[in-house]
Amino acid sequence: MNNKHSISKSIVLHLLPGAVGTLAYVLLAPLFLQNGYPAILAILVAAGVVIAPLELGYLFVQAKQSSFNEIIQYREPLPRWQYVLIPLGLVVWGFLASGALSMLDVVIARQLFGWLPDWFFVFDVEQFSAFSREALLATFWIGLLVNGFFLPIIEEFYFRGYLLPRLPGPRNWSVTLNISLFSLYHFWTPWQLISRIIWLLPWGFAVERKKNIYLMMIAHVAGNTIGWLLTWALILTK
Repeated sequence: MNNKHSISKSIVLHLLPGAVGTLAYVLLAPLFLQNGYPAILAILVAAGVVIAPLELGYLFVQAKQSSFNEIIQYREPLPRWQYVLIPLGLVVWGFLASGALSMLDVVIARQLFGWLPDWFFVFDVEQFSAFSREALLATFWIGLLVNGFFLPIIEEFYFRGYLLPRLPGPRNWSVTLNISLFSLYHFWTPWQLISRIIWLLPWGFAVERKKNIYLMMIAHVAGNTIGWLLTWALILTK
C-alpha cells in the first residue's frame, strides 16, 4: 500500500475515539448511578452512541473518496476451517492469558488508579448487588448487544481493516503498535493495558499473517460474548 499514515496521524486515529468515549462515560456515569443503574451501563451507552459512530463515521467519510471495499484491507479468502480453528485458538489463548494476568490488573488498579471513584472499577462484581434486578437485566441485554456484537465488529473494521495496513514500518512493528494503541484506546480500563497487549498480540499477528480481519472479528465477538455471559451469570445469580 502507498497510502501510509504518519505516526502522529496514526496515534490520533487510534486513540481519539476512546478518549472521547471515556469522557462521555465519566460524564454519564453519575447520572446513571443517581437513577439506579450501574456505571457500566454508561460506558456501554458511550460505546454505542459515541465511540462506534466516530469510528464508523470516519470509515464512511473515507469511503466517499473511493469505496468501502477499497479502504478496508486484509480480507483475503481462507479455507472455511480456518475461520473456526484459528479464532477458537485465539479465544482460548485470550482467556488463559487474561486469567493468568488478572492479578496483575488488580495490583495495577489498586496501586496506580486507586484515586478513581469506585464505580470506575467495573470488574468488581460485588458492586452490582446494590441495583435492582430490572436495572441489571437492562444492562445485561444492552451489553450483550453493544459489547458482544456491535462494537467489536466496528472496531475490527476500523482498527485492523483500516488503520493496521496504513501504519508505517515493518509488519512486526506495525502489528505491535496497532495492538498497543488499541489497548491504550481502552481508557476506561487503563489498568488492563499491559495484560491486554500481551493477550491481543497473537490476535493481531494472525490478522497480519493471514491478511484477514475476520479471524480477529470472530474471536473478538466470541471472546466478548463468552466473557460477558460468564460475568453476568455471577452477577445475576447473587
